Amino acid sequence: MSDWRRNLYAATAATFIGFTGFTLVMPFLPLYFEQLGVTDVGEISLWSGVSLGVTPAITAFLAPLWGRLADRYGRKIMVQRSLISFVLIMAAMAFVSRPWHVFALRAVQGIFAGYGALALTMAADSAPKEHTAYAIGFVQTAQRLGPALGPVIGGVVAQAVGLRRAFFVTAAFYALAAILMGIAYDERKGVKRAGEGDRTGRVSFKNILAFENFILLMVVVFGLQFVDRSFGPVLPLFVGELGANDRTVPLISGLLFSIAAGTAAFGNQLCGRFLQRHSARSVIATTCGAAGIGVAGFLLTSSAWWLALPTALFGAGIGAATTAAYTAATVVIPTAARGAGFGLLTTASLVGLAVSPIASGLLGATSIRAVFAVDAAILAALAILVKRLMITGPLPKAATPAPEEL
Repeated sequence: MSDWRRNLYAATAATFIGFTGFTLVMPFLPLYFEQLGVTDVGEISLWSGVSLGVTPAITAFLAPLWGRLADRYGRKIMVQRSLISFVLIMAAMAFVSRPWHVFALRAVQGIFAGYGALALTMAADSAPKEHTAYAIGFVQTAQRLGPALGPVIGGVVAQAVGLRRAFFVTAAFYALAAILMGIAYDERKGVKRAGEGDRTGRVSFKNILAFENFILLMVVVFGLQFVDRSFGPVLPLFVGELGANDRTVPLISGLLFSIAAGTAAFGNQLCGRFLQRHSARSVIATTCGAAGIGVAGFLLTSSAWWLALPTALFGAGIGAATTAAYTAATVVIPTAARGAGFGLLTTASLVGLAVSPIASGLLGATSIRAVFAVDAAILAALAILVKRLMITGPLPKAATPAPEEL
């Protein structure tokens, strides 16, 4: 196996294990607050909301800083730093006795988080240029499939050992990811880019924002995350509105969320093939448009089961557009500043993650269909913006893998 593929598989496996471990327990946080003695439904909702929201909020501010430190001192050590901190924090969660203890630990977790963006950076650094889209898509697939499987595993674990002990299982997941990263990832085997010296000291955040297309790509990443996360608060309600009975609403909603995650992962993988034949501008614009058509399909269907078709189109479009956006960023960001650059893109993504559920929840209180109409309009606007404003240079063509690389 080639060195870059070994590094890619190590980063992907560690990411998958970490993202799966995180979602083992977080979906059941409201139940944990009940065990801590909170009985009022409103208080449970409040503590759950602020505890789940504080981590991405803090991470959004600190991700570029951790990326900058990774540019200076190495990506691997920064990922291990994050994973090890998660081991300690998740283990500490099993010993809390007050709701504010959970909130405080989640805040600390936000300070040390950010390994997801660094894993993308490591994948992009390790792969030859012609395989960049494949490498980024591979890691993004793990980032999507991990959370899809985590709650299922977590439900079984929580039933078997209880919620408190489930946090120890999550800590073990992070420990395994840290060990895997330490053993399998060799930072010395990163691909060296010709003509790119160590320019970290001369590349500021202001310089990165001035790179060609970078602010536009931040807007794209924010918009894609905003739309992607808008479904959570309203989709089950929409399924019920279409006539599904109370017993089938959870089943249909869960199936639709799984379809969206699975097709998005497929889009992550498919993006590399698109970029072999078309410019990043065309790929992003077309896949944003396709995702917009998928969302618009929600407004036309009258049966909950028929939502599977537009959901599949939406997911594939979102997945391909996201991978294309990150791949386009690697073309304009020097390798020595890529950690900081991907950190800024992660900030845009996390802001979308934080704002979207609030906005869609408020809009959904007026009209659920209005949420999907706004989502379709946002995706159409992104397609138009990219088509008109993005300056596209040639992306490297993907080479046919040599037999020993397969």
